[in-house]
Amino acid sequence: MAHEVVTRVEEIAGRLAAVADETERLGKLADESVKLVREAGVMRLLQPRDFGGYAAHPRDFAEAVMAVAQACGSTGWVCGVGGVHPWEMALCDRRLQQEVWGEDPNTWIASPYMPGGVATPVDGGYVLNGRWQFSSGTDHCDWIFLGALVGDADGKPAQPVRSMHVVLPRADYTIVDDSWDVIGLSGTGSKDIIVDGAFIPDYRTIDAEEVAAGEVAAERAGRTETVYKLPFWAMFPLGITAAVIGIAEGALAAHLDYQRDRVMAIGTKVKDDPYTMYAISEAASEIAASRVQLLDGISRLYDLADAGKPISFEDRSVVRRNQVRCAWRAVSAVDEIFARSGGNAVRRNNRMQRFWRDAHVGLQHAIHIPGAIYHSTALTQMGVEPQGTLRLLI
Repeated sequence: MAHEVVTRVEEIAGRLAAVADETERLGKLADESVKLVREAGVMRLLQPRDFGGYAAHPRDFAEAVMAVAQACGSTGWVCGVGGVHPWEMALCDRRLQQEVWGEDPNTWIASPYMPGGVATPVDGGYVLNGRWQFSSGTDHCDWIFLGALVGDADGKPAQPVRSMHVVLPRADYTIVDDSWDVIGLSGTGSKDIIVDGAFIPDYRTIDAEEVAAGEVAAERAGRTETVYKLPFWAMFPLGITAAVIGIAEGALAAHLDYQRDRVMAIGTKVKDDPYTMYAISEAASEIAASRVQLLDGISRLYDLADAGKPISFEDRSVVRRNQVRCAWRAVSAVDEIFARSGGNAVRRNNRMQRFWRDAHVGLQHAIHIPGAIYHSTALTQMGVEPQGTLRLLI
């Protein structure tokens, strides 16, 4: 049975699709898109129940993101990225959770997590300086997670390197308005962030390694719900890849609508061309396989955590390998049908071209780079323990 939030998204899909062009033109989510997503509750799926959320199964979250992305790729992307932040916030200090959600459980949180700044220790916390790229949906958020390296007395990254996530209110950082000019996912408004000497209290920080390990952070936070015991590098990629797969599903639906009555230059109806029909079916199967494999991976990890069993590095790496492959498979399928859509598919008034551009830009995210992930996973399955950089993002 579909989660109630997924059902709501399916009901508003037409309205989301109707403002997709406006979202792209604005370079950030249209107000109507934000309103619809808030009312549907997508961003609260992974939020803890004591702060107005659902603490839902991550499979339900992924399906909701896919449903949004089928209608509007940029809105789906913002939901996929931003929707994971309540999950991590549930692992943070309760004082911080109260600050963020105490007055409004619909408060949104931005990121990015890559360590673009240095947090220098001072009495009671840290002083943060840096610049970060790719803060998706940031215009609509009142708080932000930022990745940072712990600094030494000179404000340089300390040795050995230690990374953490820090949380700031909107007043403590600057959004660089002209920093998002791209060919796809234009409406995500994934702008740059600058922090210049902001003070971060200790309780607004969380160790990145603890979050990556999963259960450690949940125990420290007193969270007993299974979803909060999952590792970060399973949860964060889930939302992003779900958006890419949803975009691919949207592209397929648009392609079918467009091809149904299309007549090729040679006078043949597309629906009478066996070669195009073959390509459509093959692409549809590949996109469907991507959905199934993504949902299966996160469900397997959830079942391990729910049974009280440890999630090994091999478990994590296999899920990451499959998640990366899901994205590449789905986008390759979109290429196959787009190449058979004719010259009119590239016109701005044909929604197929937007889905095609959005899918390719989604594939550019760092979590979709296959090399080191595939290498690491192959080693683990040979019984060899990966070391150093081969353990990153897993």
